[in-house]
Amino acid sequence: MTDPAIPTTSPTTVRNANFWLYELPFALVLVLTVFGVAYTTFSRQPIKGYWEVLVPFIVLVCISAGWQNASDRADRWRLVITQALHWLAFVVVRNMLLLPTVRRNFRANATGLAIFTLLSLGTFTAGVHLLSWQVCLLGLIMALGIRVLAWVENSALFLLLIAAAVLGFVAVVWWHWRERREPSRPRLS
Repeated sequence: MTDPAIPTTSPTTVRNANFWLYELPFALVLVLTVFGVAYTTFSRQPIKGYWEVLVPFIVLVCISAGWQNASDRADRWRLVITQALHWLAFVVVRNMLLLPTVRRNFRANATGLAIFTLLSLGTFTAGVHLLSWQVCLLGLIMALGIRVLAWVENSALFLLLIAAAVLGFVAVVWWHWRERREPSRPRLS
């Protein structure tokens, strides 16, 4: 007999929790990447140190995604070395984009989008080499995000005006709704 005070977990709940824990690093990479690109774009300043911290995290996520496919010690070393070289190439090209002579030819938002494009390509190709659908999907989501970021950046004023209009409309509707709900107060003359 089970004690009613002790909560029981079903196998489905445990499976769902394990799924979300496994997918968490991929979501975290996506969020951190979008943050880095958005910061670079809107601050108009490169954040070299941020990418230098993010890339090793991406390397660890990629290695962990391919680890179960590595059957022996040699395969695991090959996995670690190929991923390290793959992402080292990204770091070299990213550093080239951030050189002052190159940055003079790009606006800050173009540099941010170029880094994001490079990162999405690197992530997708890492997923192909790892045979990991999660890493490939992450690269594809990043690639779709390039278009969205470019559109948001070009439409920022338009979106701000729409948001202001919606907020104004909601404020007017709320104010009229509040006026109707309050009982009529007798006026003192």
